[in-house]
Amino acid sequence: MYDDEMRNNDTAENTTEQTTEQKEDNYYDTGSAYTHYDSSEAMNQKAPKKKRERKAGGFGRTVAKCLVLALVFGSVSSAALMGVNYVGNKALGDSVNTKVSLNKANTTVPATSTASASSDVYDVSSIVENCMPSVVSITNVGTQEFRTIFGNYEQESQSSGSGIIIGQNDTELLIVTNNHVVSGAKELSVYFNSDGQDADEDNVISAKIKGTDANKDLAVIAVQLSDIPQETMSSIKTATVGDSSAMKVGEPVVAIGNAYGYGLSVTSGIVSALNREVTVQSDGQDITNKLIQTDAAINPGNSGGALLNSKGELIGINSVKFISEDVEGMGYAIPISDVESIIGDLMNKTTRDKVEDGAQGYLGVSNCVDVTDEVSKNYNMPVGVYVRKVMDGLGAANAGMQDGDIITKVDGTTITGYAQLKDLMSYYSAGETIEVVVQRMSGSAYTEQTLNVTLSTADEANAQSQKQSQDDSSK
Repeated sequence: MYDDEMRNNDTAENTTEQTTEQKEDNYYDTGSAYTHYDSSEAMNQKAPKKKRERKAGGFGRTVAKCLVLALVFGSVSSAALMGVNYVGNKALGDSVNTKVSLNKANTTVPATSTASASSDVYDVSSIVENCMPSVVSITNVGTQEFRTIFGNYEQESQSSGSGIIIGQNDTELLIVTNNHVVSGAKELSVYFNSDGQDADEDNVISAKIKGTDANKDLAVIAVQLSDIPQETMSSIKTATVGDSSAMKVGEPVVAIGNAYGYGLSVTSGIVSALNREVTVQSDGQDITNKLIQTDAAINPGNSGGALLNSKGELIGINSVKFISEDVEGMGYAIPISDVESIIGDLMNKTTRDKVEDGAQGYLGVSNCVDVTDEVSKNYNMPVGVYVRKVMDGLGAANAGMQDGDIITKVDGTTITGYAQLKDLMSYYSAGETIEVVVQRMSGSAYTEQTLNVTLSTADEANAQSQKQSQDDSSK
């Protein structure tokens, strides 16, 4: 995997160009498929808008085919202040000694977690008091890659999002968020209690990615319990998970998140639709999921935050909103009941650090090509990474990988593109054996193969790459 792992690979399509439809629908793009806002500008002016002619037609089967979606992941400049301190009154439960599971709601709900309502006013203060200590702000310091006519270049970026405290094990506090909130991170930090009056740097703590699922736009990150001050531990709590499948259109909901990177804030509304098919683009992939639609304001920075029912139970993970001149009050959340098992699997993965330069392991594949969602549909191929060349004598070849295989999963993580695969491999050392799932053409259909690949060293990969280059030049 040397040639491709040391440089950018060919791709089946240019993943960074905006479509004509996106440009017409006021889609904001800063080099990725997600909406980023610079707070230094956001406080003084609104993002530019341009009018577009209203198109005829119904809502359609897939929402993104009619109006433009943008993931609500607000970019925060280094000059921006994070939110400030909030002190709750609930502590986390006992640590889990074995497999971690979600904190499910009891059949009897305490009165303090139930909102009061009158004919004119819906009071959500009890929900906020009980549930805000379960929501955190997340800062992602990473790099964005830009493609220009002069070539590719990277630029450091800082972005903000939200997360929900979902559980803990013996050593870690576990937080669920969106994959796009943590994607490409070089540094991640979690800000606890970020809505009060006094900012406290002790509440800003380093975090690590525990596991991701790009297809569902989910990620679980971990904070070491030993890094969290006792005062902070006593003021935060684990979210109680509800049943999103029991929600009905018209039910009240509350959204909590780190809107615009200013700290935690609250909006409320109703469930305006269920099982709404929504398609967004991430790293060149069209990802379609059935989401909860709500008119509760979900703003940039709210990604990964909590959508709560009237009992204060977590029923959705905020993810997407419309950005269009003629659309208002249409935000979307991932239904929690649809992804409980995925979150549980991510919570129980091994937390890894990126390995040092020179110690990274290599699969031993080259000339890789992304099989995007569009390519998958057009050519009836599985989404993943198409391997044009398996390099002789290295880990992948020794495990039985073949030219033309499509890598779809590595160590339990679903692979949707080469950039993701390259980043994932930076967490594994040479000599480690990992499970790699590939799809292989057999007759007229693809069949799944599971391979145990012992990763090669950089020196082995470099030597084989040079040999391959010499062989190719002599032909």
